[in-house]
Amino acid sequence: MTDRRTARPGGVARVGHLVAAAAFAVCMAGTTLPTPLYGLYQEKLGFSELTVTVVFAVYAFGVIGVLLLIGNVSDAVGRRPVLLCGLGCSAASAVVFLAADSVALLCLGRLLSGLSAGLFTGTATAYVLELAPPGRRARAGFVATAANIGGLGCGPLLSGLLSQYAPYPLILPFAVHLGLLAASFGLTLLLPETVAGARPLRTARPNRPTLPPEVRRVFVPAGIAAFAGFSLLGLFTSVSPAFLAVDLGVHNRAVVGLVVFTVFFASTLGQLLVPRLGTARAIPLGCLVLIAGLALLAASLARETLLLLVLSALVGGAGQGMGLRGAVGEVAAAAPAEHRGGALSSLFVVAYFGISIPVIGVGLLAGRLGLTDAGLAFAACMAVLAAASGAYLLRQARAGT
Repeated sequence: MTDRRTARPGGVARVGHLVAAAAFAVCMAGTTLPTPLYGLYQEKLGFSELTVTVVFAVYAFGVIGVLLLIGNVSDAVGRRPVLLCGLGCSAASAVVFLAADSVALLCLGRLLSGLSAGLFTGTATAYVLELAPPGRRARAGFVATAANIGGLGCGPLLSGLLSQYAPYPLILPFAVHLGLLAASFGLTLLLPETVAGARPLRTARPNRPTLPPEVRRVFVPAGIAAFAGFSLLGLFTSVSPAFLAVDLGVHNRAVVGLVVFTVFFASTLGQLLVPRLGTARAIPLGCLVLIAGLALLAASLARETLLLLVLSALVGGAGQGMGLRGAVGEVAAAAPAEHRGGALSSLFVVAYFGISIPVIGVGLLAGRLGLTDAGLAFAACMAVLAAASGAYLLRQARAGT
């Protein structure tokens, strides 16, 4: 098979990278769509805050499973078939949520959502870059990042608005998402394949990511920074709706969606700063900003103030974005070309463990200490991790000078 990038006739293919980015955003929006709705599910099914965190974390385990087993499969079978499978998993997740009348179905919906995100994360990023015209390749990297993080932020904003101001709050958000997925599926079918010699999808085999020796020195601090940053995102998308409702008395789901959107919006802005800072400096600076965001989060929990919570989302999200893009840049630069995909998949495995394990820990502590004290303990632990990563990199920089 020839590389069809050299023979795009026009139409959808002319803006193929933007079409792929739009499909990327739609898929990722589905992974955070349930966030403002957890309170409604709690009322309907009668489960605890710990159950909310477990249901949320199932998503991360789905992502991790895909990254560990078939994270690089699109290099062999092509980008488009993998993305179509991801859109299918996302649609199946929406259908399960439409029928959800038990915690088991909520977990299944989250697992399917995690599978879709795992299939999209690396593949869609590569596809956007490969489809971009030569003169737009530099901007395409940001387009892919904005689609990823922006999609995650738009999910709770969309469901919050629809569930608050439109009828059928547990149905309409997923019905709208199914419509967006159908449109994305049709447009993705029109895109050219960019992998020369792609094999049939049935030939795909598990291919675990590898970590070459050249990467190990930088991987530890990069992984710690990614873990801490993603844990902040996990807290905002799983526990913050309960904190807003119980402690701050905010029951408007559109406001909940907007607060969660804020942290992802700030992450995108933080990533924009990295080219000026350089990836080596972005991680320690990002860790410092993340610590400031965690301090604001602790203050908002202790004082029960909405303004401080929004500020913590802005500051912490910016720090997470700086640290993540810096970590990805450092790992990608250190890895040999033939192992770069595996090394980045390993980094995202660590990052997604950050979304799951600390969040479940907050759920466990909330049952004993209350949500406020559990959140304070979380903020302290993540601040220590971020400080350790930043200090390690600063020592390395001084030793190298």
